[in-house]
Amino acid sequence: MSWRFLRAFSCPARIIAAVSPLVPLVPLIAGFVALVVGALVLRTYGPNYRVGRLLASTPEVSVAEARGLASGPPRYVRVSGRIDAEDEFEDDAHRPLVFRRTRLQVRREAEWVTFEDGRERVRFEIRDGLEGIIVDDATLDSGLVVVPRESVGTAADVADRVPPGTPADAAVRLRVEQISSVEHAIVLGVPSLNESGEPRLSAGLGRPLVLTTLERAEAMRVLTDGGSRRPLIAAACLAAGLGLVVIGGLLAAIGAVS
Repeated sequence: MSWRFLRAFSCPARIIAAVSPLVPLVPLIAGFVALVVGALVLRTYGPNYRVGRLLASTPEVSVAEARGLASGPPRYVRVSGRIDAEDEFEDDAHRPLVFRRTRLQVRREAEWVTFEDGRERVRFEIRDGLEGIIVDDATLDSGLVVVPRESVGTAADVADRVPPGTPADAAVRLRVEQISSVEHAIVLGVPSLNESGEPRLSAGLGRPLVLTTLERAEAMRVLTDGGSRRPLIAAACLAAGLGLVVIGGLLAAIGAVS
């Protein structure tokens, strides 16, 4: 009886041997799908995703080194130091400012659309000891990462300033972002020489000028709007995807050896 049993199940062994080369494809495909999902979740943050990635990966140099790089081949680097300016202006709390961006935005579907964008700024630089380098704040846009001040109302509150045709009950937001000369900052940019031959940090190499007065961990929280669910989902998908790809690669290697 046992001989017949073994003979009866000798065929499935051949089937398993024929199917086994396909086994590594399952974790590989699942891994690539998980990686794509993780990347798509991160992309929902728009420009903030790129700014966060640059904050996490850009190599740091001293201010003196950045000044030396200004006359050489372009490099995208990170520097840190205190903000310094000769001329400042005050906010409502009498804090000395070097930059303030004030935007009026109207809510349209799932996003805020800017219809008024005002800037006040003076020349400032990042200093480390006796060394300083100018920040080309004219190129600051999505790379400005600070804790914003916000006030939300309706279009009826600023009826003379909203675009024509905006419903009176449409949500309108006042958003203020500012940089004070009493703060320290992290700046990412390309050192170069301005028209006067002075070293400066500006946007370049297809990357934005980034400035934050926050620690990197806090800057990441601002970039994700304080939410933790989407970053956790993205991290889980990326980790699972990498693990599955590794498993699939190992199974493929074992199959090739056997």
